[in-house]
Amino acid sequence: MALKSFRPLTPSLRFKSLPAFTEITKAKPHKSLVEVKKRTGGRNNTGRLTARHIGGGHKQKYRKVDFKRRKHGVAAEVTGIEYDPNRSARIALIRYADGEMSYILAPDGLTVGAKVMSGNEATPDLGNSLPLSTIPLGASIHNIEIAPGRGGQIARSAGQQATLSNREAGYALVKLPSGEIRRIHESCFATIGQVGNVDHMNVASGKAGRTRWRGRRSHVRGMAMNPIDHPMGGGQGKSKGGGGRHHPVSPWGQLAKGFKTRAKHKPSDRFIMQDRRKK
Repeated sequence: MALKSFRPLTPSLRFKSLPAFTEITKAKPHKSLVEVKKRTGGRNNTGRLTARHIGGGHKQKYRKVDFKRRKHGVAAEVTGIEYDPNRSARIALIRYADGEMSYILAPDGLTVGAKVMSGNEATPDLGNSLPLSTIPLGASIHNIEIAPGRGGQIARSAGQQATLSNREAGYALVKLPSGEIRRIHESCFATIGQVGNVDHMNVASGKAGRTRWRGRRSHVRGMAMNPIDHPMGGGQGKSKGGGGRHHPVSPWGQLAKGFKTRAKHKPSDRFIMQDRRKK
């Protein structure tokens, strides 16, 4: 994926860096694979605001992406690479031999006309989905299942990839993009390759308006509020807690930096071989 920059004719163009969409080959989605996506505006079923900074934005339709790659043993041809407004990665439209259409995550390097396949008999080629037990060690993988048959849940965003490092006692050791090494059952499926749109992290919108188009409202700093509105508000000039020392907290008083929210004795801890923070 390539990025396009602009001549600094206006302040918003000076640092703007947007995707060029050169890899997109199909402009409109397949009608049978989209559905209506309802908006909440950050409100729950009673109308209360439960998630801040959400609202507005362009209308979107949800694309039904097949994270399970459920059609095993049937080859499919890539007929187009499309933009998906619901995720950072690109999606690929594939047509199976029996004529069925489906969406999958588009790995980096996948082109129109390429053949992809899923199942135990699939070869470890780009875009193919197969169990961890049959993937060569050292291979780059994405869309990894945590539990067999649940569908891919790990390494699905743009540019993400994990590495299959080892296999032992029926489990595969996978180094995740965060640096964590995790045990995953070797019957879980994963897709070969790195997720496409690798330059997504370098995109700069250039102006606040484009962020609003994406449905994100402005975020006001707590320090800029009044004491009645936030624990960190008030004071003369820049001050934490009205002039005294106050650790950064949320509007409801929970520590914002360094406070661990993960359960101390989570059942899945036994699958973590190396924590992502350890070097």
